[in-house]
Amino acid sequence: MPLYHTEDQAMLADTARGFIAEEGNIAKGLRHWRDRNCKDGFGHALWKQMAEMGFTGMLVEEADGGLGMGHVEAGIVLEEIGRNLTPSPFLTSSVLAATALKHGSDDLKGRYLPGLIAGDSVFAVAIDETAKHRPSRITTRAEKSGNGFRLNGAKSFVIQGASADMIVVATRTSGSDDDADGITLFAVPRDAAGMSHDAVRLVDSAMATHTRFDGVELDGDAVIGEIDGGRAVLDAMLIAGRVGAAAEGVGVARGAMDMTVDYLKQRKQFGKLIGEFQALQHRASHLYSEVEIARAATIKAQQLLDAGSANADLMASVAKAKVAKTARLAVQEGVQMHGGIGMTDEYDIGLYMKRDRALAEFLGDAHFHANRVAELSGY
Repeated sequence: MPLYHTEDQAMLADTARGFIAEEGNIAKGLRHWRDRNCKDGFGHALWKQMAEMGFTGMLVEEADGGLGMGHVEAGIVLEEIGRNLTPSPFLTSSVLAATALKHGSDDLKGRYLPGLIAGDSVFAVAIDETAKHRPSRITTRAEKSGNGFRLNGAKSFVIQGASADMIVVATRTSGSDDDADGITLFAVPRDAAGMSHDAVRLVDSAMATHTRFDGVELDGDAVIGEIDGGRAVLDAMLIAGRVGAAAEGVGVARGAMDMTVDYLKQRKQFGKLIGEFQALQHRASHLYSEVEIARAATIKAQQLLDAGSANADLMASVAKAKVAKTARLAVQEGVQMHGGIGMTDEYDIGLYMKRDRALAEFLGDAHFHANRVAELSGY
């Protein structure tokens, strides 16, 4: 498969680029909601506009009212979200939660997917229980209670947890904490009694929660997939989320790179544009090459995932690790080439650095995924 977009995908990219640059740019989006200390961290009006564009239901099957598109198309939107640092629940709602709900019952799909497609609902996922990503260890318990289940435990850094209308929660219904089996996923509504949130603002100004479940009662209809058989659903959700996060990371890297190159073309020092200095040209050229490699790895992961390839999991980790390193290079080079003003809040380059730091940790950092690549490759 060629590592570039088809004609239809290129048209989608043009549409997404223009729309998000106009409606979700840094001034209208990130700075606007950050400076107003918005409790949700994003604008619901923009989320509604994204629904009108068809973005929110891209990964939802046509039979369920969505567009039935793939991860290449979702990645196109995510790259523009990253490029503009747009605060949006797209990754958690339209990628992670939507992937999980594909495995849900018709009743569960009918309950939640229409709201997602219309832009009326926001979803979150609760997987990690510590500061670092460790999906192999699930200690939150769901025990049988009558015809349903009772949830007890806690989850950390649930992105959009406070504003979510539903949270996909990974729990343990049997076995020990580190067992691969015995996992069950639940769709927990926002008004569930016994669920509480401690809101935290992340370094990139996104909102997350530390969420507790104290005797949360759920009926059997809240189960996503099979009881004790949720590992496959969780893995599918994680692969989709990692590929999506990589796409957004490519956007962050490209946005930082573009801003830096523009600055090199404008800033004068010693009587000439600093972009004329060969040392800076070499650094900019190297950065461009690294960003293109990261983008190619991400597109390959998207294509393999859409094709149902067994190698999609491996390539998702390759992409996530590569993008994490490349985006860090892009923001570091950006701040350095901007000089002292790169450290000020008035210039957007520092905002790219903050977003990169948060996104790099989401669903596993570069070290986590480099280790996964080694393990999946037999080392």
